[in-house]
Amino acid sequence: MPVKILFLAGSTREGSFNRRLARAAAAEARAQGGDVTHIELTDHELPIYNADLEASKGLPETAVKLKDLFKSHRAIFIASPEYNAGVTPLLKNTLDWVSRKGTDEAGLQAFRGNVFAISSASPGMFAGMRSLLMLRQILMVGTGALVIPEQVAIAHARDAFAEDGSLTGERAAQMLKAQIARLIEVAGKLYP
Repeated sequence: MPVKILFLAGSTREGSFNRRLARAAAAEARAQGGDVTHIELTDHELPIYNADLEASKGLPETAVKLKDLFKSHRAIFIASPEYNAGVTPLLKNTLDWVSRKGTDEAGLQAFRGNVFAISSASPGMFAGMRSLLMLRQILMVGTGALVIPEQVAIAHARDAFAEDGSLTGERAAQMLKAQIARLIEVAGKLYP
């Protein structure tokens, strides 16, 4: 049975390099036999997390839908842009809402029982590495998620993608291929 993998990017910007990276990773996962779901956070708008809002109104319907998507997949790939040496407010807010305990479930259930892969693409030379450090900490320390050590960080992303959405650099393409293979392998072994 193929591993179900959810793909998303922490950006909604038109032409986002990380949205392109998430699509390229999803295509690679399909080529490797993964059961792929690709979402855009533009279709899952959430208010800024506020504990008083949660206490008075509960989880927004969008947060519940995202939690269900996370829980129905065994692997999750996140392409993370870098804003001011960290993750985007959009991505952090999304993860914060998804981490909240809903009715009839244990806390952090959307993160535990999944294997995560993280990557980034940036026009700068640091390739979004600082966002990946923060994202790894949020996922592993904050939610107890399992994040594979392999990650892809693409510098000079303006030149990294072909017209068809694939990666132009052989090294980057091979790294992404290896990362996806590892994600499928680990999720398949841990959560058959």
